[in-house]
Parts: sequence; C-alpha cells; structure tokens
Amino acid sequence: MGFSHCIIEFMELLAMPKIAFSTLACPTWDFEQIVTAGIRDGYDGVEIRQVGGETELLKVPSFASSRRATSRQFLRRSQDAAGLRPFSICGLASSVRFDYPQQAEREAQLSIGKAYVELAAEFEAGFVRVFGDTLPPDSQPGERAAAFDQIAEGCNRLGEFAAGHKVDILLETHGDFAESAAVKELFGRIESSAVGVLWDTHHPWRFHHEAPESTFAILRPWVRHTHWKDSITLPHDENATTSVTSAEQGAFALMSGHRHADYVLFGGGEFPIAEFVRLLKVAGYDGWLSLEWEKMWHPELENPEVALPLFARKMREFWN
Repeated sequence: MGFSHCIIEFMELLAMPKIAFSTLACPTWDFEQIVTAGIRDGYDGVEIRQVGGETELLKVPSFASSRRATSRQFLRRSQDAAGLRPFSICGLASSVRFDYPQQAEREAQLSIGKAYVELAAEFEAGFVRVFGDTLPPDSQPGERAAAFDQIAEGCNRLGEFAAGHKVDILLETHGDFAESAAVKELFGRIESSAVGVLWDTHHPWRFHHEAPESTFAILRPWVRHTHWKDSITLPHDENATTSVTSAEQGAFALMSGHRHADYVLFGGGEFPIAEFVRLLKVAGYDGWLSLEWEKMWHPELENPEVALPLFARKMREFWN
C-alpha cells in the first residue's frame, strides 16, 4: 500500500508544473526558515525576492561570498531530505529596471543584474527577474519609443551575459508592462534568446481588464514563469483620502510602477483561476507556478503559515 501511494504521488508530480512561492510572503524569515517551510508545506521550490526583510539579495548574509558554500550545502541537505519532491531555488527576483532615462543609471542596473546572474548560477536558479517598470505616455510617442529602445537594450545586454551562465532574464508583467500590448511592443526589439516573460497572471487581468485568453495569446511565445495571486474589488469612495502604508511605500520606492490591489487568500477572491489553469494546461506549459503573497508590502495580509500551505493545496486541486 505504501509503495502504491508513492507511485501515485510520483505520477502526480509528473502531471503538473512545479509549485513555488515568492519570499515576499515571509519578510521576517531567514534563508534556513524559508527552505524548511517550503519543504514542509509541499513546495517544489522558492523564488527569492527578499530574505529577512532585505530586498537587495547581494547584501543578504546567506548569499555573501564567504557563506554561499554553506548555504548551498544546507540547500542540498534539504533537497536530499525532501525525497520524491526535491526542493530548489527556481529564480531570483531582482529590482533591476531599465526605464531610467540616464545612461549611467542603466549601466549601474546592468552591473547589478550581472551580479544577480552570477549568484543565480551558483545556486542553480533558472532565472533573474527584471522590470521594464514605467513608460512615457502615448501622447509622447518619441519619448515612448526611446524608452522601449532603452529597456530592450538593457534586457538584451543582460540576456547575452546570462546566456553564458545558462540563466534566463525574465521581464515581469508589472507596472506599465502589465499591459500585454506593451510587452509585445518591447519584444519586437528583443534579440537575446535568454530573455523571456514572467507572466504575473493577476496584473493584466486586474489592472487592464484583459481577458485571460487575450493576454495569453499575446504573451505565449515568451512565457517562462508565472506569478499567482487573488484579489477582490472593494467599494471605492472618490472623496476618501488614499492612505499608503510605510511598507507599501517601500514597494513604490523600488518599483515606481507598483499598483495597489486588495489581495485575499488564494481561491477566496475574484481571480478566475480555472481559466488561467486551462490555458496553460492546453498549451503544455511546464514552467513554475509561483505564489506571490505580498506580505512584505501589505503587513495586514494573513501570515505565511496560513497562505503558503493553502496555495500549494489549492493549486494542485485546480491543476488536477
């Protein structure tokens, strides 16, 4: 009976993509806590966005040059203990963005991106996430075209470097690039085969009211990783003063294209999970399904001890 159960579990693992979570969910945890909890809660991997509240991963003690070997050993021991469900770092979510008009700032971002690629390669992570972030308005076509060119240049140059390390550079559907038409226009300028899309499935749907099938029809050639979250629509009082918490101000400081949503536990809101799952299943998608529970930016959200096991269970139910 035990052997049969193991065979069934193994076949289920083969039948769906791997499940991960972003460390935005657990802003107070250190690296060891993150890995231990991920394995305990049934995850296949983790997407590192921050550790212990530090979003600049190059400053995280566990990733310091002198401690990387120790951290890799801990990860390997944890992988061995996970048995049928090996656990890995699927990617590093950087704050690198190429929308700065100043060439010197874009060069600095490129240097940071290269350091992230080297870190990702050391931990056998598959990608580094970057942002396009914000664009000039449609009313300024010359500046807008120049911004697309600059962002594409940054992605292409970083992609060329990353290809040599067998790491992908993934631009997230975030900020102005939550609109799939903007992603399409950008990728008309992308030449590096190492550059792809991290499809935050929530953002085009919530912020631009795009139908899932319409978004996927545009993004499908480039999608290599996905983010998942759920939200609701709360009544809006036009006369009310919008308050922004200090935590969310931190998000805006890193990503000027950050937008607010009223997030709820996965499966408890308006997000059409089944529609997105169906699209990916039909397409034979075999990338990651990663929960982005933004506890880091929204401290009022449920704790990771609640959100993480729920997502792992719900996603497998929807996929199977």
